[in-house]
Amino acid sequence: MGRFKGIIYGMATSVTFGLIPLFTLPLIGKGMVYDSILFYRFLFASIALASVMAAKKESFRIDLRDLPVFILLAFFYTFSSLFLLCGYGYMGAGVATTLHFTYPVFVTLLMFFLFREKTGWLTWLAIALAVLGVAMLSLPESGLSADVKGIVIVLLSAAAYGSYIVGVNKSRVCNMNSRKLAFYVFVFTTIIFGIKNLVSGSLQAPPDMVSCCHLVLLAVLPTVVSNITLVLAVQNIGGTLTSVLGALEPLTAVCIGALVFGEDFTFREGVGILLVLTAVTVIILTGTIQGSLNKVFKKIRPRHA
Repeated sequence: MGRFKGIIYGMATSVTFGLIPLFTLPLIGKGMVYDSILFYRFLFASIALASVMAAKKESFRIDLRDLPVFILLAFFYTFSSLFLLCGYGYMGAGVATTLHFTYPVFVTLLMFFLFREKTGWLTWLAIALAVLGVAMLSLPESGLSADVKGIVIVLLSAAAYGSYIVGVNKSRVCNMNSRKLAFYVFVFTTIIFGIKNLVSGSLQAPPDMVSCCHLVLLAVLPTVVSNITLVLAVQNIGGTLTSVLGALEPLTAVCIGALVFGEDFTFREGVGILLVLTAVTVIILTGTIQGSLNKVFKKIRPRHA
């Protein structure tokens, strides 16, 4: 029963996170700028998460030495969120979300170059598949030219999110309660966007009540709910299977883009998405796959007297 619940939570995490374009694209269409959208998203998410923590009587206390870490993590989260939304202006939401889903590749590369973590041939094969998948998604059907700016922006979003994950795992807050960690990251991200809006004078009020609903849903479903169900999924089925179920995130965004917003979906994009999902899955399951291959090789290896 616990495993079944964990799978449901893992699917809920990915599907809710994949709903980001469903709520952001209508706001962009009504003239709201990215900074305003993200300010409201993280403001409302901070309030919602604080309410959950208060209801569960969880402590908000942190060490002052944690503040620089939260600020750094908030900057990573800020750039990841901002670049992803900017990417929607250059390509379909499904393709942009799929490119963002390459963040495990950046986690692997950062761990290899910064912390000298050993990387096997399966991982390098997966990275090659991811690069090929990105190329398939980036190059149009009719030629070899591509909107390099849009591709770079979305890949920077993935790199920033990968940096956020590495930052969490390698910092002093790695063992902190996940809701408290997310709450303070959201708070500092809100502050960053607030300052950015104040300096540029670009903060906009929501244009209508429908937009207010979209902002609240953006804060609750793909931000707070996805964070809570992520924790529940990891507790029930572990991080590996939860990560594999993360493949539903870009698939959700692709379906929303095609069915709700009428975005084109070509055969080339389908192959590219499949390659990216395969690459990410191989990276996540490298240990399991390598162990299985070793068992097979041991069985078929000739025995010498």
